[in-house]
Amino acid sequence: MIRRSIAVHAGTLHGHFGRFASAVSGWLGSTWAFLGAGLVVVLWAAAGPVLHFSDHWVMVISTATSIVTFLMVFLIQNMQNRDARAINLKLNELIRAMDSARNQMIDIERLSDLELDAMQQTYEKIKTGWTNRQPKTPHIAAEN
Repeated sequence: MIRRSIAVHAGTLHGHFGRFASAVSGWLGSTWAFLGAGLVVVLWAAAGPVLHFSDHWVMVISTATSIVTFLMVFLIQNMQNRDARAINLKLNELIRAMDSARNQMIDIERLSDLELDAMQQTYEKIKTGWTNRQPKTPHIAAEN
């Protein structure tokens, strides 16, 4: 019972963060967010002469940009992880739905680097074989 409660709570927390990250990423990737950030930089730069370009003036923008960058790294990584997972699931469904596709390709992103290297070599051999079977006629550009 406790295990299920923890799983439900963790799933809810994860779900809330996923929705938050998606909404914030969408907004922060907008033109308005870029213009807002640009306005903040312009206002900060305009305050420079008034504040005599003091160390405090420099530290304000430095600290703010460091904090924003630090938090954005996690939001961007979350969105990339979600996008990659969604793409992999879509590809898995396409592989599963194709009668001629090899089902061994499903979830290959979980293979080790050595296994992926071996699979890549296999496909490179297939490509080389296909290239060698193509006619060796020169391509003639179409005249207009």
